[in-house]
Amino acid sequence: MASPRARTSLAEQVEELLADDGPLPIVVAGDPVLRRAAEPFDGQLEPELLACLIRAMRLTMHAAPGVGLAAPQVGVGLRIAVVEDPAPVPDEVRVARGRVPLPFRVLVNPSYEAVGTARAAFYEGCLSVPGWQAVVARHAEVRLRALDEHGRAVDEVLSGWPARIVQHETDHLGGTLYLDRAELRSLSSSDAMTRRWTQPTPAEAARALGFELP
Repeated sequence: MASPRARTSLAEQVEELLADDGPLPIVVAGDPVLRRAAEPFDGQLEPELLACLIRAMRLTMHAAPGVGLAAPQVGVGLRIAVVEDPAPVPDEVRVARGRVPLPFRVLVNPSYEAVGTARAAFYEGCLSVPGWQAVVARHAEVRLRALDEHGRAVDEVLSGWPARIVQHETDHLGGTLYLDRAELRSLSSSDAMTRRWTQPTPAEAARALGFELP
């Protein structure tokens, strides 16, 4: 259990963060909070304050826009993330990437493990590394274990893009950025992505930029 002092400090931090309406400021790479393992959630925030934080994180995710947001990305070092992806993509992209809708959910103290050995590599970006994308090879299928915002157990198998989102956000909670797992030869600016690498898979980018895919 967290100490009363730690509870007060975190609660005060969150209350201050939520003092203004609207989306929260997103922390960008270079801030130490993104490189520290987040503290497991064990009641440091009262239910009402937790609910307010979750609402603010969801608003911030939508406004960015993004499909996931971890608490450290708004400066809160707790193992909490929100994910949601309506997946409004063409059929070709949906089939190639397994990008299917992921309903909104809250992940408290999440962890994942690979299901099988298959890996899939696609371009990936991050709200905390604005303006850049890179190819990341991740497990094609994972088993997610977590709690929801009400303390109920989550235990399910995800594949395709939902599995990628969960891995990306859970990594944030351990102090890992997607660039730590990326093929750095693939690193591309947003402008280059728009002009060159909008294909459903990164196969063409791999040939042109000289990196291997799994």
